Amino acid sequence: MTGDVDDGELVRLIGGGDRLAFQALYRAYFPRLARFLDRMTRNVPLLEEIVNDTMLVVWQKASSYDGSSKVSTWIFGIAYRQALKALRGLDEPLEDAPDAAGDEWHEPEHALAALQLQRGVGRALDALPLEQRAVVCLTYYHGMAYQEIAETIGCPVNTVKTRMFHARLRLKDMLSDHLEEIR
Repeated sequence: MTGDVDDGELVRLIGGGDRLAFQALYRAYFPRLARFLDRMTRNVPLLEEIVNDTMLVVWQKASSYDGSSKVSTWIFGIAYRQALKALRGLDEPLEDAPDAAGDEWHEPEHALAALQLQRGVGRALDALPLEQRAVVCLTYYHGMAYQEIAETIGCPVNTVKTRMFHARLRLKDMLSDHLEEIR
């Protein structure tokens, strides 16, 4: 597959059983889905399983894709539903992924403060209800607009706005100590 083929064309080809088109779409979406699902699951083996389950659904349902939404919205919606299904069946606590060390060019106290802030934000996001966390991640990590998020997770736009409003309030409250340290 060449880089000239857009996602919609790839899905059309996949609907006809084109394995090369599927490989190209899988390679294009794996990193994006992994970032999204990492924030939801905090579990790498589960994340990989959800991505594979998502892409299996894409393979099986490509011929029924009707183009009423962007391909990315359709795929992220499948991933979101697969993640919800997987998390419902999970009976173990979700663990924090190890955070990357700070940039060696920073002074130690700045690197430590940045690392503490990064961990604080990660813990705060993890503490949000799944529905709020998904809205925050899709907005800030994937650049989706509220309408696209609503289509992805299958709810009204006003519900997305409400979830974002409450998520921001909770994050502000949970991160107030970190914000004070920065000032």
